[in-house]
Amino acid sequence: MAEILEVAQSRRALLRSAVCAAGGLAVSSCVGPAAKLAEAPRPIPIPVAPVPVQVAKAGPAAPANIRPELFKRAIAALDRHASRIPTHDRVAIVDFAQPSHRPRLHLVNLGTGACESFLVSHGVGSDPGHTGLLQRFSNEPNSEASSEGAFLTADYYVGKHGDSQRLLGLDPTNNNAYDRAIVVHSAWYSNAEMIAQHGKLGRSQGCFAVGERELAKVFERLGPGRMIYSAKA
Repeated sequence: MAEILEVAQSRRALLRSAVCAAGGLAVSSCVGPAAKLAEAPRPIPIPVAPVPVQVAKAGPAAPANIRPELFKRAIAALDRHASRIPTHDRVAIVDFAQPSHRPRLHLVNLGTGACESFLVSHGVGSDPGHTGLLQRFSNEPNSEASSEGAFLTADYYVGKHGDSQRLLGLDPTNNNAYDRAIVVHSAWYSNAEMIAQHGKLGRSQGCFAVGERELAKVFERLGPGRMIYSAKA
């Protein structure tokens, strides 16, 4: 009997050993990979280059003697008609909001910002009472009025006013300029002496008439293939 009890106790001891061993393996098999995972090196974050901020390029600044809103409109017209205007380094801006006794034809170098201003007459039809102020624009034939909008300077010729330059109207408000013979020329009634005598210039038939001594300089600065922008507002 004692031998049987001893054998049974031995078997139970072996069984407990087996169970413990099995449990140990189980724990070991669970803990081992977790420990290895915990010890694995973390991935190094890859730095991302910042996206460059696109800054809008500022347009040219308005010269001091040109109204900023008018200058802005002229530059917008130059951009709008860019494909039809070959040369963009200089523009002419005529501010017909100013009276005729003031220099209101502005030749602007867009690269340097330099600006030269000249006297220029408006049309009879734009100022029937000869007040010295442009009252209205017109694109109609025989109106003898000045027109507003963008013009392309074209070729030179000699006509009834002497040396002259043809203009092509680029907007619906001045697209009859060529047929109306609206040009740049000089005239005695656009000389500075008229202001001393009458307080204003004489009137053209719708052309951009400048002083007789100023025409060569205007032609030199402006030349063909550039824009004249005429406006009042």
